[in-house]
Amino acid sequence: MLPSTTAGCAARDSPLESAVAGAISGTPDERSRPVSETSLHVVCPHCDAVNRLPATRLGEQPTCGQCRRPLLPGEPVALSAANFDRHVGRSELPLVVDFWAPWCGPCRTMAPAFAQAAAQLAPGVRFAKVDTEAEPALAQRFGIRSIPTLAVFVGGREIARQAGAMDAGSLLRWVRQYV
Repeated sequence: MLPSTTAGCAARDSPLESAVAGAISGTPDERSRPVSETSLHVVCPHCDAVNRLPATRLGEQPTCGQCRRPLLPGEPVALSAANFDRHVGRSELPLVVDFWAPWCGPCRTMAPAFAQAAAQLAPGVRFAKVDTEAEPALAQRFGIRSIPTLAVFVGGREIARQAGAMDAGSLLRWVRQYV
């Protein structure tokens, strides 16, 4: 199990912050970078297509190049075993995953707070939900022993985990430590 805090995380730039900073920086060196160096790969929450998006367009409500639906809807995305690895491994946005179950009272209680945090941290952070009843293989793969369990993935790797329900404020504070 990973610790719930990591010393020095706040001082480091996330991949998103680095890309955005490079795109809007006033230094000649960074302004002359090709667009590809300041682009992010973002997986569509609707069709799972990988889109390359200039970091400066994150706040412009971009749409998927394949299905034309919003890439960053600001709400949690349902993930399954079929698309989980694609969203974790191919998207360069930080991903916060809620491992939950429909019969879990604390999970249902936390759902509105999770949706609120997703809306507040969009477009820079993606939020997703994995139903452990429907996806037991994912729950087993990640060693989910209690629900709800939240995990933060950055660069394809799990960097933080927290078991238990949280209110919106606590959830926002916890996520901001890592992204």
